[in-house]
Amino acid sequence: MKASLKGRYTNDKSTAVVSLSANAGDIKLRASMTDATFIKGPSLNGLTLAVEKPGFFIIDYDVPKKDFRFQFMNSVRVAEKPLKLTYIHGRGDNRTVLDGTLTLDSANKVSANYMFGTRNCKVKYSYSHGGATTFEPCYDFGKNAWDFAISRRVYDDVFKATYQTWSRDLALEWSRNSKFNGTFKISASVNLAEETKIPKLIAESSWDLEM
Repeated sequence: MKASLKGRYTNDKSTAVVSLSANAGDIKLRASMTDATFIKGPSLNGLTLAVEKPGFFIIDYDVPKKDFRFQFMNSVRVAEKPLKLTYIHGRGDNRTVLDGTLTLDSANKVSANYMFGTRNCKVKYSYSHGGATTFEPCYDFGKNAWDFAISRRVYDDVFKATYQTWSRDLALEWSRNSKFNGTFKISASVNLAEETKIPKLIAESSWDLEM
């Protein structure tokens, strides 16, 4: 059995999520609880149950909302290039999303995300230079706008900057993934269109424990 603890802290609030997972053959069973499950005594608030077969499907059940979320994954080859497809459907909000990533080579990828019944479609190109620096321009057809991201890996640390032209949001992020000290991410974002540019700070951390 594996346990994980994730914490998220922002300017005005903090949240925590505890997950317990166990393998049953090639199937993974998982239960996740937020601080809302315990803050006013044990309850079903924030409780989610999941069944997963890695690389094939994930079925989530939100217990208090009695809502299912289905996710199916598959891989095919297009012109001898691997194409990963992910189909996501939420029963409660009746939203269906198709996500695909085509790997052209070790440095170049093209991905697309489309929500059925809407104009929400994004196409992103990813270029990795030397395996350390990644450039990611993305076009949002729903907003007719570009988003840009650049990241740089330095050992276990990743530094990333993103800019959304439609909202004029600029964000800087620092993350680290360590098998000994867990993972953390610290980000700061600011809306350049606002007269008072107060940055929004977010800190996230997680720890995994084998039981």
